[in-house]
Amino acid sequence: MMRKIVFATNNRHKLDEIRKITEGKIEILSLDDIGCHDEIEETGNTLEENALIKARFIKNKYGYDCFAEDTGLEVDALGNAPGVYSARYAGKACSDEDNINKLLDNLTDIENRKARFRTVIALLMNGKEYFFEGEIKGHIINEKRGSAGFGYDPIFVPEGYDQTFAELGEEIKNRISHRSIATQKLVNFLLT
Repeated sequence: MMRKIVFATNNRHKLDEIRKITEGKIEILSLDDIGCHDEIEETGNTLEENALIKARFIKNKYGYDCFAEDTGLEVDALGNAPGVYSARYAGKACSDEDNINKLLDNLTDIENRKARFRTVIALLMNGKEYFFEGEIKGHIINEKRGSAGFGYDPIFVPEGYDQTFAELGEEIKNRISHRSIATQKLVNFLLT
């Protein structure tokens, strides 16, 4: 029987991505699947703290072993901003478009466009906490390209490629991305 685990996220894009990455290995239960409709506020100052906040909320309220993740885009020239604030870089109720526009504005006339995506997964299982991290380096381009993906994907070109995540498409992104790297570490841990 395939192992099941709850993924503590309300982000449908992330849920779909993780399910595709773990397909045939682990069954991922959504918050909907366990009857959770709470909005879990991310109040941490680091990716690790935010991932733990979400996982602990589900464990404490619903009792399930679970995992949560937080992801940030870190841009060298901006002192690793937006980082932990990536999803709300342009304000609390902002769109992906708003975040991209703010980032590109902040990089106007800046030559160093080096950046990295970093994902941290916090797993709560059998009374213990575990962390898995994934990172991919790349750079930020000047305008959006591509229609796949979400978030900053249309302006992030991973090292070794000349297309953005949004141009590379789901299959390649799910093989090489920061979230994929962290998720593979989680899967390997769960299956050993």
